[in-house]
Amino acid sequence: MSHSYCINCGSALTSEARFCPVCGASANAEATRLAPRSQQQPPPAASRPAQIEKEEETIFVARPTILFIALGYLIAALAAILLTTILAYAGLQAHISLLLTLPVFILPILSHVKRSAIRYRLTDSKIEIAQGILARTTRNVPLRSLQDVTVSRSVFQRLLGLGDIRLEDAGEGSGSTLLHNIPDPTGHADAILRQLRRPKLND
Repeated sequence: MSHSYCINCGSALTSEARFCPVCGASANAEATRLAPRSQQQPPPAASRPAQIEKEEETIFVARPTILFIALGYLIAALAAILLTTILAYAGLQAHISLLLTLPVFILPILSHVKRSAIRYRLTDSKIEIAQGILARTTRNVPLRSLQDVTVSRSVFQRLLGLGDIRLEDAGEGSGSTLLHNIPDPTGHADAILRQLRRPKLND
């Protein structure tokens, strides 16, 4: 036995009903002999929205150490104090002495700017090397193309807890990428190797 159903909400209608008891839609020309919505087949897979691609997970973000820059600021400050004292003994006014000592801070400031322009970012699929402040260049090294990860540390770097990480790339334009003066280089290299050992579900 067939039944009428409201085309608006899919509720069953009696033959005497003039309006849908659920949504109030007219049951005259609006009713149709269709299955309720709960019984209708889902749309084909082709018409469904495409699955949103999973966002990359950031494992770490690193920059070259700021230790040498801090040391540069300290040396510049000591030099500025010494120079100000000498100029004061020479009879120059204090504000003139301060202006003459400002150039000693140029080198540490430039080093600070250069360090801020470099960023290393590891995700679950690539290593991103970004350089520059106003004009920025970003190089992406897919993890699947890495052949070797090497940590090298001089005696001086070992004393300061620093090191270099060299990445050997087997992809197009193969070569090596150097992450210079990275704090805790062994820990960062282990993080890269852990991502390399992860199973690639999408490959």
